[in-house]
Amino acid sequence: MSEAKKIQIIIDSTTDLSDKYADQVLTAPLVVSFGDTQYQDGIDLSRNDFYKKLESEDILPKTSQPSPAVFENLYRQVRENEMEGIVITLSSALSGTYQSACIAAQDYPEISVIDSQNVAVGTGILVQYAIERAKAGVTREALVEELERKKSDICLVAMLDTLEYLMKGGRLSRTAAFAGGLLNIKPVITIKDGAVVVLGKARGIRKANNLLVELITQYGVEYSMPVLLGYSGTSDTLLKNYIADSSSLWEGRLDHLDFSQICSVIGTHAGPGAVAVAFFKSHETD
Repeated sequence: MSEAKKIQIIIDSTTDLSDKYADQVLTAPLVVSFGDTQYQDGIDLSRNDFYKKLESEDILPKTSQPSPAVFENLYRQVRENEMEGIVITLSSALSGTYQSACIAAQDYPEISVIDSQNVAVGTGILVQYAIERAKAGVTREALVEELERKKSDICLVAMLDTLEYLMKGGRLSRTAAFAGGLLNIKPVITIKDGAVVVLGKARGIRKANNLLVELITQYGVEYSMPVLLGYSGTSDTLLKNYIADSSSLWEGRLDHLDFSQICSVIGTHAGPGAVAVAFFKSHETD
């Protein structure tokens, strides 16, 4: 009986990961366009540089999915290394990236493609789980089944610091954004069935942080599974404030909290100053 092949995890550039996992994946970059200038996300344009441009430009950048050819180039590397691959993409409800990955996989039977039905840190914790399970020697077929089950347990909740970028992107009226700014309104959102859903609104950072804590407590955290926090913008100050305000959730349960700068695609619409938390929900109270 031949030895099982090693599994290479492949992601797209919208996936947020803890630094310790960053060099363990192959990445298909999306394209970010500021006006007529295009950048390969994460290659020609770092996340920090993206946020600097986002804050200085008047127009909202546009993003586009990787072509099937970009994925096929990565699949070829997997084949040349005599490995198998699992691709985990952001939600197909938000991007055509999953479709591109599937088209490219038609001639690569050693490649499996999974729609995370999530994004950013939400996709990130599924990827981090996949990496650890692949290291443990699970077969590709078994791991795909695991990931398809586990992805429905992912919870992502996030607080936006400003409504300005939702307005710029046409997802909120100028009047509503202006009123929200005057009232210091912080919307709290989640991902449900692959799409963005507003869970509530709070006035001020402290109340928004408290709302995040309440929601996370309601869902329940499976502390034995990956937990990942994210922040948008060039500063992690608001994230550190959130961690201090939410210490009751983590102290005595996790040795440390991993965090990542949020990807450009979500950052385009969330704007700087967002704080996100992704975790697997606990089934203890089911």
